[in-house]
Amino acid sequence: MDYQLTQSEQNLILLQDLIPENERFYLWCYGSGGRLISTTCPEEDRETLDRAFRLFGGEEKLLQYAADIQNSRPLSIGSPIGMHWALTYESERNRGLLFLIGPVFYDTPSTERLKEALRPFIRSGSDITWARDLLKLVPGLPVLSYAIFSRYATMVHNSLTGQRLGLDSLRVVGPQEGSRDTAPVTARDRMQIYRAEQALLRMVRDGDINYQQALLRSSLLSPGVPIQGRDPLRRMKTSVIVFTSLVSRAAMEGGLSPEIAYPVGDAYIQAAEDCRDSGELSVLANAMYHDFIYRVHQLHTDPGYSHAIRKCCDYIELSLDRRIRAEDLASLVGYSEYYLTEKFRNETGLSVSSYIKQAKIRRACILLETTDLSVHEIAERLAFNTPNYFIQCFRDLEGTSPAQYRKKHSGKAGG
Repeated sequence: MDYQLTQSEQNLILLQDLIPENERFYLWCYGSGGRLISTTCPEEDRETLDRAFRLFGGEEKLLQYAADIQNSRPLSIGSPIGMHWALTYESERNRGLLFLIGPVFYDTPSTERLKEALRPFIRSGSDITWARDLLKLVPGLPVLSYAIFSRYATMVHNSLTGQRLGLDSLRVVGPQEGSRDTAPVTARDRMQIYRAEQALLRMVRDGDINYQQALLRSSLLSPGVPIQGRDPLRRMKTSVIVFTSLVSRAAMEGGLSPEIAYPVGDAYIQAAEDCRDSGELSVLANAMYHDFIYRVHQLHTDPGYSHAIRKCCDYIELSLDRRIRAEDLASLVGYSEYYLTEKFRNETGLSVSSYIKQAKIRRACILLETTDLSVHEIAERLAFNTPNYFIQCFRDLEGTSPAQYRKKHSGKAGG
């Protein structure tokens, strides 16, 4: 480090030397304003991992933690891709130093799952490069159970502060995990949570496979069922079980047979009870939601469609935030553009452009009902050329303007 080490910091370095090599995590030192001061992370990797921490909401939590002079416990920070850190402070608070350990994973991450989870964060060419660099680093990051990581976090905290906190002292916050130490939920927050939940359940009923952003938004709004208790794993299990019950019933409303939905849901609930740490639970919850979505999606997919046309329809559903061209679909299935457009019209009864437009307007309806995004933001998110063109398309298909549609349907959520 680039300053004289205090005794507590020397203790921290000695502690790290005692950690087994396969469980070794990086140490990061930040100023209270969020500036990275030093780290044990190799120089070639630090920019990529620091950017991940900030992009996944870690910087905001670090600043909140620094501003809360009442905090006396280490804080665990999760992320949408299953990456975790723990944050604590130096005992000499006037120096304004915060220490971060990580990142770690609670379970071995799947490359495909990581790519899907990273997609909402890729907006430019530099983001693509960063995501590729991050994916290359992931295999070298430690995989620890929640119990082991929380033990290390507490040991680091005690080494730095001189406290003697127990191993259950870690506060847990993030997309998959919550804490009772957060501020009270307001009526507006509850309405947002309700609307986000309704969006998720509607996607199950519709078999809408483009669900990633909605799932991420919902997890950021609410960590789950706010039950009392000191065991974060039990709290997570309860949340996953409740979520599974809601999703299985939404799938039945979407047409899935109860003879299938109930046994599948029961199997996921039993698997949740058998999970040993929060990482396993996060993976299980995502797999459960994905499973039910695709089961309903398969029911809704016209069995008369050829494999190529089904593939095109799935691509469209997964790419509503992009400008989709017929030539892109033709390239996807290896047809000429003329042959693909004719085949698409013959099987679906719609031109490619009309099918895309209808799919985007269906998604716009969900966004109008379940978010506070402006009409302009929705038009931009769904890659319409202009807000006016979006409004025109919406009116053509729904018979009303987006603003009138939102006003009519907002009452369903009580607001």
